[in-house]
Amino acid sequence: MVLKLNKEKIIVTSALPYANGPIHLGHLSGAYLPADIFVRYNRLINSDIIYVCGSDEHGVPITLTADKEKLTPKDIIDRYHESNKAAFEKFGISFDIYSRTSIPTHHETAKDFFKSYYNQDILSEKKSLQFYDEKAGMFLPDRYVEGTCPKCGFEEARSDECEKCGALYDTSELLNPKSKISGSTPELKETSHWYFPLGKFQERLEKYMKEANEKFNWKSNVLQYCIGWFKDGLNDRAVTRDLDWGIKVPLDSAKGKVLYVWFEAVLGYISATKELFKQRGNEDGWREYWQGENTRYIAFIGKDNIVFHTIIFPAMLMAWNDGNNDKFILPENVPANEFLNFEGKKFSKSRGWGIDVEQFLKIFPTDSLRYALASNLPENKDTDFYWKEFQAKNNSELADILGNFVNRTFIFAKKHFDEKVPTRGELKKIDIDMLARIAEAPIKIGKLIESYKIRDAVFEMMSLARAGNKYFNDSEPWLSVKENKERAATTVNICLQTISTLAEVFSPVIPFSAEKIFKMLNVKIADWNESGKREFETNHQLNKSEILFNKIEDKTIEIEIMKWSNPASLEEEVEEEKVPEITFDDFLKVDLKVAEIISAEKVKKSKKLLKLQVKIGKFERQVVAGIAESYEPEELIEKKVIMVANLKPAKLFGIESQGMILAIEDESGKLNIVAVNASLNSGLKVR
Repeated sequence: MVLKLNKEKIIVTSALPYANGPIHLGHLSGAYLPADIFVRYNRLINSDIIYVCGSDEHGVPITLTADKEKLTPKDIIDRYHESNKAAFEKFGISFDIYSRTSIPTHHETAKDFFKSYYNQDILSEKKSLQFYDEKAGMFLPDRYVEGTCPKCGFEEARSDECEKCGALYDTSELLNPKSKISGSTPELKETSHWYFPLGKFQERLEKYMKEANEKFNWKSNVLQYCIGWFKDGLNDRAVTRDLDWGIKVPLDSAKGKVLYVWFEAVLGYISATKELFKQRGNEDGWREYWQGENTRYIAFIGKDNIVFHTIIFPAMLMAWNDGNNDKFILPENVPANEFLNFEGKKFSKSRGWGIDVEQFLKIFPTDSLRYALASNLPENKDTDFYWKEFQAKNNSELADILGNFVNRTFIFAKKHFDEKVPTRGELKKIDIDMLARIAEAPIKIGKLIESYKIRDAVFEMMSLARAGNKYFNDSEPWLSVKENKERAATTVNICLQTISTLAEVFSPVIPFSAEKIFKMLNVKIADWNESGKREFETNHQLNKSEILFNKIEDKTIEIEIMKWSNPASLEEEVEEEKVPEITFDDFLKVDLKVAEIISAEKVKKSKKLLKLQVKIGKFERQVVAGIAESYEPEELIEKKVIMVANLKPAKLFGIESQGMILAIEDESGKLNIVAVNASLNSGLKVR
């Protein structure tokens, strides 16, 4: 049975994040911000669209975190589901539902799919070898085993997958395996599992992907990834595993086994949609989005999830459709992004490298982060988040271009037109050109968003703001208002229309700031297709304006740079002194020595840093110190100071720092280095 619908419907999903840790900026750039921008835009053009996501709450990552914290898996998923849901909300991700895979609806859905395959004789039961930890008395899931990848030699590979090179291999091929529970060498022991025959669907999958690409223009990185899988040939994949935590396999003969998380997690999109329509009082409403012939399904993911959404999930849906009348649609497009790195290194939740969203938004505004990430999305290749670039995006683009244009227009309207929209007079070429620009902007930007070219769309948004500033400057209303007020009125009228258009086209990217602009304009957001054509009524009353974007100070950014480059050098700003106690042995680990400064120079492009060469006994070291605002370089030559001599080297502004100079910050913020008697020899130990 295929439902026939009058109006096209769209379902958008983002990859379900594991509920075992906080959401970080890399997650946002991969699967969530691009989807949110796409969804917000589609709502503005009145599409019938829903946006579905939720927590992935089964599998080994959850149990690993629970073991580490000596808690139950439920304790972990409850904590991170709620905290991640709150983080997404604070960041402005506009899900229609943020569900979870531990709910009964999801368990029922996953079991239904398994039973359908089982009853169709699609699944096969096979015996296989799996690592078993004698000390722990249990079979070890892949993430509980670590060893050397047989393909690339990476020494922290999982039992069947290498995180570094992406290779999949048989468990027996892993070199030097170690149990992450006991540390012992596990043995391979026979167990039985049910397998899904992925290879049987390869021909159909290749045809599906070819047709989808021809019609919807899939991204080249996604296609190349899939071609690689097809070239190697698809193999059977186990859909069950030996584990306590998860969805129990619905067979009497499968005691102690659960559905493999790769199999059931993707079904979370369907179960979340079911849950959404239960909440809306229309329990069968979900079918219109998953089983209607006039429905589009777009899956936003990061590149590490490509295989699950382009090959495995479509194969699962094909298998269901073969044996059931209620047939599911396949993804129209899977616009996967590459990775966002942090200061040149890959974000890693397990290794503690990266900034989580909640932590970031305690310091910086949401829209500043949304804009910085959107303008640097890793759409075709990996990109990097750098603190200085984030600051520049906020200061030089949001504040100096968009914010400045809005502010100067409102100030001028308040001063010369009583905070009202003045009537437009006779148009000159400069006015006609600007009106044409704002009329075409929503069309151009909309096409880019529909093509998943979010970065290009954001560039066009800011280009319109640049054009608005240029129009204001070239029109010189500060002169015309004295000689020809009607001319100045025309300029201000068109500037306000430009601002209205900017608020509209920017609203999918910076929704909170766009809402402020609409409030200042005293209008409601319009249909996207009308946004470049809005004309204000004569003497339309404006509301009080406000500064949209505050500039981020160098000091704030340098604190973050030092926090991540050299955590020990960061002086935390806290309301109350609450320093953790340390033992005497902890203190003895710090090697404090007298050092003599033998040269000093300013670090280019930094107001705060000096590069010092210091002498410690017979040895010389290089230190980067944040004291440039308190000392001129020549003042420091031959000074004897106290230095932390055993601090791990770190790079600041690309310069290696091999220690830290002690300084005292006074009430005014001035740093005073801790100097010692000049007669003392460098290299002496401070006790």
